[in-house]
Amino acid sequence: MIDLFEEIVRMRRAGQRAALATIVHTNGSIPSYESSRMLVREDGTIAGTVGGGCVEADVWAAAKEVIRSEQPRKMTFNLNNEASYEAGLICGGTLEIFVEPILPQPTLYIFGGGHVSTAVARIAGQAGFAIGIVDDREAFANQERFPMAAEIHTSYEDAFASLHPNGASYILIVTRGHKEDMRVLGWAINTPAKYIGMIGSRRKVISVYKALEKEGHSLDKFERVHAPVGLEIGALTPEEIAVSITAELIAIRRNAENLPHKSVKLADIAAMHHD
Repeated sequence: MIDLFEEIVRMRRAGQRAALATIVHTNGSIPSYESSRMLVREDGTIAGTVGGGCVEADVWAAAKEVIRSEQPRKMTFNLNNEASYEAGLICGGTLEIFVEPILPQPTLYIFGGGHVSTAVARIAGQAGFAIGIVDDREAFANQERFPMAAEIHTSYEDAFASLHPNGASYILIVTRGHKEDMRVLGWAINTPAKYIGMIGSRRKVISVYKALEKEGHSLDKFERVHAPVGLEIGALTPEEIAVSITAELIAIRRNAENLPHKSVKLADIAAMHHD
C-alpha cells in the first residue's frame, strides 16, 4: 500500500499540488478505519480512503475545490440511519473531515547576480520562495552575496542542463546584457515554468523577442512572458524594483487578477513588424 506521506514529499518535489483529507473526529457508532486519510491529486486520482461511499465522493469533490482555491475546509457529515458506510451499517453518528491543500514550495530561479537580483532574492526569500541563482561570474554568484540561495550555478549551460522547471518554478531574467537575456529566454519559454519574467525597457524586450523570432522561436510563446517585469508601482531603486517584481510573483502564485502588469502583449509585438 502506498505511503501517503512519502507520496506527498514526492509530489511536492515534482511541483505538483494535491489535497489531503483526514478524519479528525467521529462520534456515534461509526466504525474507525485504520487508514483515515485520503490524498486527492490534481488529476483526480486518489490514494488512501476515508471510508468510501457517498462520503468519499463528497470529499473528493471538496478536495478538487481545495486544490483550486488553495484554501482548507472542514466537512461535517451527519450519518443518521443512512446507507452503509463502507461495508458496516451505521446506526447514526457524526464524522468530521479536514481537507487541506498540499502545495509545493515555489522556487525562484534568478538568472543574473547584480544589485536587483540580490534585492529580489532577499525579498522573495522572505515571501516564501526558495531561491536558485545562476550567473557565469563567480564573483557575483556566490554564497556570500546570496546566503539564502538553496542552489547556485556558475554556468548558464550547466543550469540549462541541470534545472528542470515545473509548475512551481518561477524564472526571473536579470542578466548583465541583451545576449545573455536572449539565451536564457530562449531556453525558458520551452519549459513548463509557472512564471517567466525579464527585466528591461519595452524597446529592449521587443528587440529580444524580434531576435528570438528570427532564430525560429514562435511568437505566441512570448505571450506568457512578463517583460518588462514587475507590477507598475513607479519603482526606481533596485529595492523598489525588487518589491514590484516580488509583488508580481506573489500575484501569479495566488492567482490575483486585474493587477497593473507592465508586460508587452502580442498586439505590441505584432505592431513592431510595421515599425
